[in-house]
Amino acid sequence: MRPVESAPVLTPEALTATAAAIAAAQEPDGAIPWFPGGHTDAWDHLECAMALDLGGHRAAADAAWAWLRRNQRSDGSWPAKTVAGVVTEAHAESNQCAYIAAAAWHRWLVTGDRAFVAEIWPVLRRALDFVVGLQAPTGQIWWARSVEGSAHHEALITGCSSTLHSLRCGMALAALVGEIPPAWETATAALEHALVSHPEYFEVRDRWSMDWYYPVIGGALRGAAGRARLSDHRWDLFVVDGLGIRCVSDEPWVTGAETCELAIALHLVGESAAAAKLVSDMQHLRVPGGGYWTGWQFRDQVFWPVEQSTWTSAAVILAVDTIAGGVTERVFRGDDLPAGRYQPAGGGRTFQLGPRPVAVAELASACGCASAGAA
Repeated sequence: MRPVESAPVLTPEALTATAAAIAAAQEPDGAIPWFPGGHTDAWDHLECAMALDLGGHRAAADAAWAWLRRNQRSDGSWPAKTVAGVVTEAHAESNQCAYIAAAAWHRWLVTGDRAFVAEIWPVLRRALDFVVGLQAPTGQIWWARSVEGSAHHEALITGCSSTLHSLRCGMALAALVGEIPPAWETATAALEHALVSHPEYFEVRDRWSMDWYYPVIGGALRGAAGRARLSDHRWDLFVVDGLGIRCVSDEPWVTGAETCELAIALHLVGESAAAAKLVSDMQHLRVPGGGYWTGWQFRDQVFWPVEQSTWTSAAVILAVDTIAGGVTERVFRGDDLPAGRYQPAGGGRTFQLGPRPVAVAELASACGCASAGAA
């Protein structure tokens, strides 16, 4: 990792315009597609809802959450892709379904809205029960389930890292309502153990930059271990100075969302100057209305694909808020999130992984919402 000078991040006015660009793409039923006319999936939809809350678009965020509640299936899942209200890919992906917990925890920290927590809890409970039901005996979580109910027996580092963080956020919300399911504790710790100690359990996707930095965002690797991962040979493989980072190592293509996610990971391990520089570098993707092109093919000098994606705009807002020390930093840092309890296969002593468990009152106090958490 190269040392860098401090770089500016976006002004409040620029962030307001970016949030407005996300809201403008929202469909009448509350869905937030990748771009106007594109598909909606639960993960990116929720990322946009988080950005809308930060940008002051509470009504649009409310509509996004209402869409999520209406479209949850009886098994707790959401379809992988929906276009204009029509399901186009019906299978469910575990990390997409789990992300409701991270987004709901983010909203609680932003708003302190106890009524929202009570309303979303049954939806979140069904979703995480579905996700935990996809866990392999060795701890990793299979990436998807078909509508017929069969699991796709592949586990992905990026998806599982995101799911690890989501499960911990889910347990924090469960503590607020006084109902932590024991299965979530064991599932969370077993997943963390798999990510940290058993890379062989996961499919090899090392051409994708996400597999490099997501264990840091998800909390499996922090501190010295996280810094070591982000400063290894993959820095030169993925980072293109002045432009951002490659989505995949073998293509001359930088993407804004991946650049901002790496910035979040860098900030979480104390590399805030490098994080700010990356957010500054990817501003060549910004359009006058506040939105962002998804990526730039720097060999042919063209924006590609030809789309201005809502989730890229959302990633920018979340990265800037993280670097500024806002609510999003607290969500992803996760210092006060409950930990799981792990029991090795074949029995043996049960032990705790991650930070210590946190009481309900501590959770409310830590997020600055003591009165809401006690209501």
